[in-house]
Amino acid sequence: MLERPRAWRYGYELSKATGLTSGTLYPLLMRLSDQGFLDSKWQEPERAGRPPRHAYRLSVRGAALAHATEETLVERSAVHRLVKGIA
Repeated sequence: MLERPRAWRYGYELSKATGLTSGTLYPLLMRLSDQGFLDSKWQEPERAGRPPRHAYRLSVRGAALAHATEETLVERSAVHRLVKGIA
């Protein structure tokens, strides 16, 4: 989601991208939305006869957290490589 934080994505798309099952993914999406890290909305179907779908995207708060987490992971990886090289 960080690659395109303002793009709306459906749960199915996120499930395929992450490998998470719906029983794991949807509770996470709901909690992240409740905590203000994701924006969510119902989108009307593109074709008649299809149900509306819930879409998600990173909120400003969620994007800030994702960037901070990514920076921390990069720093930890660099420290790990440095320590491994010393050992």
